[in-house]
Amino acid sequence: ALVRVHGTKKALAISTDVTPRYCLAQPVEGGKQAVAEAYRNISATGATPLAITNCLNFGNPERPEIMGQFVECLEGMGAACEALDFPVVSGNVSLYNETNGQGINPTPAIGGVGLIEDFEKAVGNAFIQADKYIFVLGKTEGHLGSSLYQRFILQDDAIYAPPSVDLELERKHGEFVRDLINAGIVDVVHDVSDGGLLVALAEMCLPHNVGCHIEDDNTAGFWFGEDQGRYVMVGADADKILAQANASGLTLSYLGKTGGTELTIAERVHISVKELHDIHENWLPDYMKTV
Repeated sequence: ALVRVHGTKKALAISTDVTPRYCLAQPVEGGKQAVAEAYRNISATGATPLAITNCLNFGNPERPEIMGQFVECLEGMGAACEALDFPVVSGNVSLYNETNGQGINPTPAIGGVGLIEDFEKAVGNAFIQADKYIFVLGKTEGHLGSSLYQRFILQDDAIYAPPSVDLELERKHGEFVRDLINAGIVDVVHDVSDGGLLVALAEMCLPHNVGCHIEDDNTAGFWFGEDQGRYVMVGADADKILAQANASGLTLSYLGKTGGTELTIAERVHISVKELHDIHENWLPDYMKTV
């Protein structure tokens, strides 16, 4: 969310993030990822991340495994805060969260805040015009461990290692994204998180009913892997975006262009934005009917 500061051109960018399944599988990486995702979401608006607060939700700390989760999540959070210059300024702890002796998944919820000096330079996270070029910043390795694809498509509830978080690369990517936004080179940015790249693209189609055409098909891991540190970026000058990435030594891949009323991938996938809306709006009511 962006909130204007009254009487100025400044605005605050605010994000809350955590992925409990990562924290359950590997608490150190889960703690890092919670902070890093807040950093990405703030950077994606053009704002400079300033600080975080937290709400540390865990089970019974008298059980050694729960205390272990708590300590290791804090270790990961601390490493991320230090590497990203994203300090903790407040927080609270909620313990003994369990039902019938079963503790909740470790959930160190992060609330991040950032500052943008001129709110008119802020960018959104949805496609707004046709014939813009779409890129993904960051390497896509197709990591499906602890992903939504693993749980809901493969219907596999086993615990696998989540994607690792490269904090130095997170910092570089965030700085690069903010620089391009401030220079007016990109006008739409969306981080890649739950569900992977294809879910991010689908979300970008919804607010303004603008579709996209992705030129090349790929593997399930490419589309649904949850590799960290990635952003989808959109702009009018493809050569300038690529040149900036090359000069910075960062991995940037061309995906396709915006436009139309469908999300298409090569010649294999065609889904209308209307159908995406229906899926998005009906999922929760349909799910609640089953529980």
